[in-house]
Amino acid sequence: MITTVTLNAAIDKTYTVSSFEMNRVLRIGEMIAVAGGKGVNVARVVHTLGEPVTAAGFAAGFNGQFIRQSLDEEGIGHDFIEVPGESRLCLTVLDTQNGTQTELLEPGPRIPPPSLEELKSRIASLAAASTHVCFSGSLPAGCPADLYAELIRLTRLAGAEAVLDASGDALAAGLEARPLLIKPNEHEIERLLGRAASSDEDLAGCIRELMGRGIRHVIVSLGGRGALAGSGGRLRRVQLPPVAAVNPVGSGDAMVAGMITAIRRGFSDADMVRFGAACGSANALHAQAGVVTMEEVERLHREIRVTDY
Repeated sequence: MITTVTLNAAIDKTYTVSSFEMNRVLRIGEMIAVAGGKGVNVARVVHTLGEPVTAAGFAAGFNGQFIRQSLDEEGIGHDFIEVPGESRLCLTVLDTQNGTQTELLEPGPRIPPPSLEELKSRIASLAAASTHVCFSGSLPAGCPADLYAELIRLTRLAGAEAVLDASGDALAAGLEARPLLIKPNEHEIERLLGRAASSDEDLAGCIRELMGRGIRHVIVSLGGRGALAGSGGRLRRVQLPPVAAVNPVGSGDAMVAGMITAIRRGFSDADMVRFGAACGSANALHAQAGVVTMEEVERLHREIRVTDY
């Protein structure tokens, strides 16, 4: 089993409008509302790829009930801890005329200390039944910056591998526990190492440094330009075919889902990142985050190029 952990789960609501203009009354052309948060998106793609998965983390209030019900309807297993307050609502507004996307993200609930202790016990139990545990997204209020690091250590003690897709202080602290895989973008890796990375050569140096700290897979996403990927001391460039993107939100989560699935299935390092990139590109073809089809993934997997850097 793969476990995904979303500490700040959400309802992801996407509005499609013909033109998003300020200071106006806008009528929504199309609306989609689903369970969301980065780890939930990962779980949705893992489920589509055919691997057993459980989505875990915190959920609160009526929005938390919606999250659980939505996952039930999709056939995705879940094990959320109920906390006081209300899970957040995350809005994405897609402007079809101007080709823009605007995101409005609520902060979510504050996590009380007893719930943090319950989380540690729950993660240890889930990790014991999993091959991989994926920690994704921001830390809600009440969580210490080193929480991911502690959870990664608990995961390893239980016999599973940990993947971390976070940013800022949570990512920096989490690196100390040496997760199997991280996926920062260009800006996150600059903040992480405290220096500019204005060229691919700079980024390659950053990747080598992070691999030197004991992280086997370091994938730096470059948006439409693909990615630079380091695995086991070796660097590769990932080149994507052109796609008619509808909504890129969630593509990074889909990429993580694909890479975890590939590792679980014993793919080579090169094919692991190719499969992950195929899932990320497939996600961009849909308005809803965390949605791919096997047909799209298989087609893109054949078209993506991975070469030594």
